[in-house]
Amino acid sequence: MRIRPSLVVFALCCSTAACSTPEPYDVVIANGRVIDPETGFFETANVGVRDGIIATISDEALNGVREIDASGHVVAPGFVDLHEHGQNEESYALMVRDGVTTALELEVGTSDIDQWYAERDGGQIVNYGVSIGHVQVRMDVMDDPGTGLVPAGIGGFGSATEAQLDEIERRVRLGLDQGALAVGFGSAYTPGAEMSEIQRLFAVGAEYEAPSHIHMRGGLAGLDSTLTAARLENAPLHIVHVNSSSGAAISEFLSAIQDAQASGQDVTTETYPYGAGMTEITSALFDDWASWDDGRYARHQLVSTGERLDRASFQAAREAGGLVIIHSRTEEMTRAAVASPITMIASDGGMENGRGHPRTSGSYAKVLGRYVRDEGLLSLEEAVAKMTIMPAQRLEGRAPMLARKGRLKVGMDADITVFDPATVLDQSTYVDATIPSSGIPYVIVNGVIVVDRGEVTAARPGRAVRAPTR
Repeated sequence: MRIRPSLVVFALCCSTAACSTPEPYDVVIANGRVIDPETGFFETANVGVRDGIIATISDEALNGVREIDASGHVVAPGFVDLHEHGQNEESYALMVRDGVTTALELEVGTSDIDQWYAERDGGQIVNYGVSIGHVQVRMDVMDDPGTGLVPAGIGGFGSATEAQLDEIERRVRLGLDQGALAVGFGSAYTPGAEMSEIQRLFAVGAEYEAPSHIHMRGGLAGLDSTLTAARLENAPLHIVHVNSSSGAAISEFLSAIQDAQASGQDVTTETYPYGAGMTEITSALFDDWASWDDGRYARHQLVSTGERLDRASFQAAREAGGLVIIHSRTEEMTRAAVASPITMIASDGGMENGRGHPRTSGSYAKVLGRYVRDEGLLSLEEAVAKMTIMPAQRLEGRAPMLARKGRLKVGMDADITVFDPATVLDQSTYVDATIPSSGIPYVIVNGVIVVDRGEVTAARPGRAVRAPTR
């Protein structure tokens, strides 16, 4: 048997007899093109999985309790999504059919880390994790009754007192002590939070080696102030959905982030591959809605009904609340973000009661199908790296277990996505975001098949992704 020289050899034989009649692997994936973004390996091979670990990658035929013929398919590490709001069964069941095996909520986060993880004890379809969220902590401290990203009053718009800032910092520290993966920020949603407040919490994240994931405000000027604040505190920084935050200035945004990286700053970013965003219509992002020209309202589409809005219906929807899709960017802007060598792919997805955005169910398949296969915008190897090792490396300093994910080599966790490069494609739409992607017949999480011939199984092997607690 020839083991690929670029891969670490793994052997379980303890005697000559044992080696002559090896124990079957739990799962064997045969005849697929195996890709490992860390080593650059991309060749036809057979993968043997045992006890949740990738036990061997070999030219020789392997014996498994369950054998999957992956001829004509790519066998890749499971995709790691750093920006998934839908931390529920409904969302997990869609994203896993898009190849996601680890879904992390790092922008909004939560105000209670222990409770958030306890609510998901017992296993989920995919691996899951969360940040300690500044927006929700701030609302709690300032007695704001708002929810999600929508402060109802002073929690979003008022300046915090020194005593309140002390309490916000205390609660962020508590969340990090309890194993939060990052500190989440939505400064665009909390106009009352001065940059000095954000910078103070960047410093806390830096102390814990936790990246700050921020939905920043203020366009290019906001990017500059955010980069400056993080640099002054030596804080690891992650700019979420650079495509949403930059709009038409996407080239300038990407250049500024690249320049910061070149200067030695620890800053990364992400994109989702759609021209429309989605958020809560009552949020601070739309506080100037009454001043818009009439044509601008039609860019907005209610998630609940799919209807495009005008001035009167926007006002009614603003009063009623709910989610709205914003069609604000060109295809050229999307392509620039996807093609950039510095962007990771992250969905910014979420689904509730059958309503949501197609990025929840189609982000990864769209990149692989449209932008890799159909347009040749980037190579398959580049795309897979954006979906696997790049996001894993962003967090592995804070959560060492991620050093075992995002790779497909011996000894790594058996989180595996098998896709057909000839047919993989997103299928969901802005009207119906519940349509699963095509061309991803098998997904494995921690060694257990969770998508079998395109259907979600009853297995729930997903584990908590959590930083070490103090």
